[in-house]
Amino acid sequence: VQLQASGGGLVQAGGSLTLSCAASGRTSSGYIMGWFRQAPGKEREFVAAIKWSGGNSYYTDSVKGRFTISRDNAKNTFYLQMNSLKPEDTAVYYCAAKRISQVFYTFQTPGDYDYWGQGTRVTVSS
Repeated sequence: VQLQASGGGLVQAGGSLTLSCAASGRTSSGYIMGWFRQAPGKEREFVAAIKWSGGNSYYTDSVKGRFTISRDNAKNTFYLQMNSLKPEDTAVYYCAAKRISQVFYTFQTPGDYDYWGQGTRVTVSS
C-alpha cells in the first residue's frame, strides 16, 4: 500500500483546511486509516482514524468537534477536514494505514500502523 498525503498549507487561526490521502496498491475493507501529526520537538501523535469499510471514527480529544475524518472508497482516498484551526494544530500531518489482522487491535500509536504517507505541513498563524 502506498499513501500520498496532500492539502497542507498556511492558514489563519479559525480557518479550515482539508487534507487528502490517496491510497494505491492493495487496499481493502481490512484496513483502518489514520491521521497523525508531529509538531517541532514533539512526538508523533494520533489525530483520527476510520475503518476503510466505514463505521465509527475516532479522534483525539483536542480535535473532537473540529476535525472530521472521512473516506471515499471509490476514489481510494481518505480525508481530514479541519475546522476552527488553532496555532497548536501546527504540525506535519501524516496519513497511515493499518492492516487489521486480529479481532482486537490498537490504532492510536504510530507503531500500530504498517504504511505511511510522506507528510504534509500545516501551519496555523495566530
